[in-house]
Order: sequence, then structure tokens, then C-alpha cells
Amino acid sequence: QVQLVESGGGLVQPGGSLRLSCAASGSMLSINVMGWYRQAPGKQRELVATITRSGTPTYADSVKGRFTISRDNPKNMLFLQMNSLTREDTAVYYCNARRVAFPYNYWGQGTQVTVSS
Repeated sequence: QVQLVESGGGLVQPGGSLRLSCAASGSMLSINVMGWYRQAPGKQRELVATITRSGTPTYADSVKGRFTISRDNPKNMLFLQMNSLTREDTAVYYCNARRVAFPYNYWGQGTQVTVSS
């Protein structure tokens, strides 16, 4: 069992930056890949970025060059540094952890990011 809690969301102006955090607890030895997803009103939940335990990242095309995903394994923390934010980035951002055996996805409750002037 894995529990995920996101934090760091809020209101930011276009062009600004935010850093999201995800605190994980539980059986993290069963987790290899973690990631961030987001869901805007009226849209499907979409993948933002993923990262393996060893630190290999992937990014959605829409955030490449602007967002950076990272993790601190000893602290069981996942981060998303978001720069050059636009109104299109407004969404609820969810932390995700993928179980290796008996494949299963764990989700946090989400944190709201609003980009507005």
C-alpha cells in the first residue's frame, strides 16, 4: 500500500514558476516509476512527466523545456518544477506511483495550479 500527498499548488501569474511536491509513504520498494498527471476542466487527465527510481525522466511535448521532474528516493519525495507557466497549464495536478508487481496505479488527491493575471 502506498499513500501520496501533493502540495505546492496555488495561484501564479503567466510566466511565473511553481514547484510541486509529492510525499510518498508505504511500500515504496514496490514502486519503480512515479509521475505527474494533470486534469483541466472539460479535459481528460493527461500525463505530464514520469521518472524512474534511477532518475530517467520523460515529458509530455507540451511541457518539454519548461518543466523538470525529480525525486529524492531516501526521502520518498517527488517534485515537479514548473517554469514559464501559461494559462494552458491551469489544472489539478496529481502525483502517481506505479506498482511493479501486480500492476497498479496509486494516486494522490491532487493540488490545484491556477495560472492567471
